[in-house]
Amino acid sequence: MDTTDPEVFRVAGLVEPADVPRLCEELAALLGERGGADVVCHVGAVTRPNLATVEALARLRLTARRLGRRMAVTGAGPELRMLLELVGLTDLLVMPPAAPEDRTAGTSA
Repeated sequence: MDTTDPEVFRVAGLVEPADVPRLCEELAALLGERGGADVVCHVGAVTRPNLATVEALARLRLTARRLGRRMAVTGAGPELRMLLELVGLTDLLVMPPAAPEDRTAGTSA
């Protein structure tokens, strides 16, 4: 993970399918203004997790990736965790580790 503090992006309330493009635009605007920090998407205030919420999180991660950032989700309640598990997106809940440096390059064993 980048050594700078991550950007925090909050998703709250009931997420409807029509909200997804707006959320992606807001994230792109936030990340476009700042340096290369990763992003944490806080979803603790989502009131009723649904498939639109899952779609939003997946598309937000794609938006972050297109801007060269990684994204993790925090604050997910049991219902949202279950939905993410059902669609195979539980990796959103954990920030992927930075790729380790290859310390053996150029040496022989």
